[in-house]
Amino acid sequence: MFYIYIIFSKSLNKYYVGSCQDIEKRLEDHLNSRSKFTKTAKDWELKYSEEYNTRSEAYQREMKIKKMKSRIYIEKLINNQE
Repeated sequence: MFYIYIIFSKSLNKYYVGSCQDIEKRLEDHLNSRSKFTKTAKDWELKYSEEYNTRSEAYQREMKIKKMKSRIYIEKLINNQE
């Protein structure tokens, strides 16, 4: 399975959108400074995820969310999850 995920840093007050095969491992990478964008904070927290059958589907969804360039859109996704 492949996933898109949204993590949030309180200290930076920023969201990060990404895709991966293993969310737990990827979050650990973010928390341990193994990602360029997220290495400036150590308080990243998983807020949202979606599951896909293929890498391509997950990547397309990731790009759609990123193209929105909207914090409001991201927060609506997070708040409307079941």
